Amino acid sequence: MSSPAAEKLSARLRTAQVDARIPAVSAQVSRGGEQLWADQVHAGADHAFRIGSITKTFTAVSVLQCRDAGLLELDDPLTAHLPVDLPPGVTVRRCLAHLGGVQREPAGDVWAGGPAPDDAGLLAGLADREAQLVPARRFHYSNLAYALLGRVVAERRDAPWYDVVHEHLLAPLALSRTTVGPSEPAATGGFTEPWTDVVKPEPEFPTHGVAPAAQLWSTAADLARWGAFLVAPDEALLAASTAQEMAEVQVMADTARWSLAFGLGVMLYRRGERVYVGHGGAMPGFLSTVMADPESGTVAAVLTAAGRDVDVTGLAGGLLDDALEADPPRPEPWAPGAEPPAGVRPLLGHWWTEGSELVISWHDRLEARLGGSPTWLAPAVFEPAGDGRWLTVSGREAGEILRVVGGAELRWATYALTRDPKSFGELFEQP
Repeated sequence: MSSPAAEKLSARLRTAQVDARIPAVSAQVSRGGEQLWADQVHAGADHAFRIGSITKTFTAVSVLQCRDAGLLELDDPLTAHLPVDLPPGVTVRRCLAHLGGVQREPAGDVWAGGPAPDDAGLLAGLADREAQLVPARRFHYSNLAYALLGRVVAERRDAPWYDVVHEHLLAPLALSRTTVGPSEPAATGGFTEPWTDVVKPEPEFPTHGVAPAAQLWSTAADLARWGAFLVAPDEALLAASTAQEMAEVQVMADTARWSLAFGLGVMLYRRGERVYVGHGGAMPGFLSTVMADPESGTVAAVLTAAGRDVDVTGLAGGLLDDALEADPPRPEPWAPGAEPPAGVRPLLGHWWTEGSELVISWHDRLEARLGGSPTWLAPAVFEPAGDGRWLTVSGREAGEILRVVGGAELRWATYALTRDPKSFGELFEQP
């Protein structure tokens, strides 16, 4: 990254540090695993901070790894994996998206001086829960749901939750500074008094049975690498299609402006024309956010030792916006391709359906776009399904079949595609 661009990012970070009176902050922007910029105030580059609910992304990936290994299904009720009394509509998928209707916290005053329950107390405390919302009715953030998902992972892998995360994610990704507790050098969480510049240190606050929702510590470098994994994973650990599935919208959290949605364990932040994938985290004395741009693999990670009045989401998003503006990703050069497979050429070109133009093309795969579609909108992509049939594997009409019924007509999701525009009346009049 050029010096002026780096100075702009540092100016944004340091202005936020002054304006919000942040006791310590560390941030990094990376792309493709390579650091583009990093800066810190009152911390070193290798300082660990508590990342709070960003822990949930590690738990969510662990759940999806279990699914991909055949150890569970996303639509399983939690009662299929845990000895708990919950409605059947409380499924793994819904809990990942905060749609399970599970109350926010475990029984007891966990955030008002009461200790967090251990694993046994977590399950036993369900009998004393105060609320049970209707599953799938609306978004309702739940640390308890993720604590239970951590127990599901532990049951399916027959090992403690953190051991599973370490074996299947942290160790193979070399995230050595991402740990279940603080390792030196580590920042001390603080609360900046509103009317003075006094910073009160916060206690460590162990989460015990709620650890899968909020326990981990990490550094800016580790968190940036993790953000890159969430949008472009090592396929030995997580299939790219599974990462894409995690980033599909399950529920809109911000129903007023549609600026925040949830997928399967990740937050989806809308900023202008872009949607970033990541998560925020908060614990006493700590606020943090990681955001990644799926198109370019650019990631911003911000970790603070601050417990109040810090817009870390806006800070991380601003750093990511600045980085993409100053150093936009360079597309791979276009190069001539091979001849399409036999039988593909007759499908290519302009078609009409429901009064709209559709263009089918071959670019190492069969694709379809509505005429005039913006370049950022992904095309429909097809795979051969035999007997003149193509399965739509992504994009518009995903899951539907494209059928060849004649040289001048196709069927897609049962709708006719013709070489010339036709009204429905003209189609119905055909013999």
